[in-house]
Amino acid sequence: MHQIDSEIFEISRIQLRVLEPVATILPFQDATMGPFRKFGLSILTIEDKEGNVGEAPVFNTYINILEKCLFPILFHNNQVPYKILFNQLYWSIRNEGFRGQAAALLGQLDLALYDLAARRKGVPLYSYLNAPRNWARMYGSGGGTNYTLQELESELGIFLDAGVDCVKIKVGRNFGTEMDEDIERIKFVRKFIGNSVELAVDANQIWTLQQALDFIDKVGDLNIAWLEEPVHSAAYADIERLCSQSPIPIAFGESERSSKMFPALVNAGVKHLQPVPTHLSSIQEWQEVRDLALKHNIQFSSGGYSLYTASLLATTPENWPVEYLYTIMYGLEEYFFVKPEWKFGRFIFPDVPGLPIKIDWEYWQKNNKVLVNRSWTRDTVAKYNPSVNM
Repeated sequence: MHQIDSEIFEISRIQLRVLEPVATILPFQDATMGPFRKFGLSILTIEDKEGNVGEAPVFNTYINILEKCLFPILFHNNQVPYKILFNQLYWSIRNEGFRGQAAALLGQLDLALYDLAARRKGVPLYSYLNAPRNWARMYGSGGGTNYTLQELESELGIFLDAGVDCVKIKVGRNFGTEMDEDIERIKFVRKFIGNSVELAVDANQIWTLQQALDFIDKVGDLNIAWLEEPVHSAAYADIERLCSQSPIPIAFGESERSSKMFPALVNAGVKHLQPVPTHLSSIQEWQEVRDLALKHNIQFSSGGYSLYTASLLATTPENWPVEYLYTIMYGLEEYFFVKPEWKFGRFIFPDVPGLPIKIDWEYWQKNNKVLVNRSWTRDTVAKYNPSVNM
C-alpha cells in the first residue's frame, strides 16, 4: 500500500507551459546524437479545487495523448481514490502502447500528482515517500565525445571540486568509428581523476556485439565501474551474450518505458539497472525496478531531469546515485528559485513541500520567456470515450 493510493484529487485546471531554451555549458554530443547547444523545459501544472498545485516536466510534443486519454479521466473521475483513478489512466493508453511516449506522459502526470499530494500535506516529496534522509548521492555525467581534452579536464575539475566520487563520460566518437580515440580519452580521464573515483562510460547503443567485446578487452585494466548501453537496447540476444562474456558490469534501462521489461534485463545478465522516473508510467513502476535491483543485489542509478528525480533516490541505499548531466542540466537552473544544493557529492534537498524544485514563474513571464501557455478545465475537456481512441 502506497500513501498516494488513498488520495483523492479534484482537479480544476491543468496548464502546460513551454519555457525558452537556455544554452548548454558546452555544445554536447554523444555517440548517436548531438551536438546539443540548447535545452529547455516544458512544465505541466495541475491545480485542485482548493488551489493546491503540482508540477513536473513533460514532453510537449504529444498533447493529443494528454487531451484524448489522460485529461478526460483526470477531470471527470475525481471522486475516487488514486489507486482506482490511476488504473483508469493506465488502461486509457493501452492502444497507444505501454512501451512508448504515452507511458512516459502518464509517468510525468503521475509525478505532478505526487508533487501536489506532498504540497497539500506540507511535506517534502522525500518525506512523503518515507525516505530516511534529505539527500541523494550524485555522480557527475558529461564528457561529450566532441570535447577536447582541455574541455574534458575542465569539466572533470568541476565534478571533483563538488566532491563527487563517480564520473561518467561518453564514448563512441564519430558514430562509433574511432574506438582507439575513445580508449585514449578514457586513459586520460582515469589518470586525471585517480583510482579513488569511479569511472563509468556510456556508448549510447552505437556498437555491434563484437565491437563492444573488443572495447571491453581494450579497457580491461582501467577499472570501469559500468559500461552503459554498448549495444542496441532492443537487441536482447546480444545483451545476454555480452553480459555472459563481460567482466565489466553492463548497464541498461534508460530506454525502457515499462518496469515489466526489467526482469528480462536481469535475466539477460545486466548488472546495473537505470530506470528513468519520467520515462516510466509511474513512480510506483520506478520503485518496482528499485526493489528488483535490491532483490538481486545489483547496481542501480537513475537520471532524467536530475533535480526533479533526485528525491526518489533518497528512498534507496545511500550509495545508489542520481546522474547529473552537468553541461545540459546546469543551465536549466536559471529557471528555478528553489533547487537542491550540490554539495559534498550529494544533492541536498531544501525543506519545502513537494518536489525540491520551484520555478520562478514571475521571472519567466515578465521577461516573455514562456513560449507556449495552454490550459484546460473540466468544462473544456470532454469525458473519456474509449471508442474514440480505438
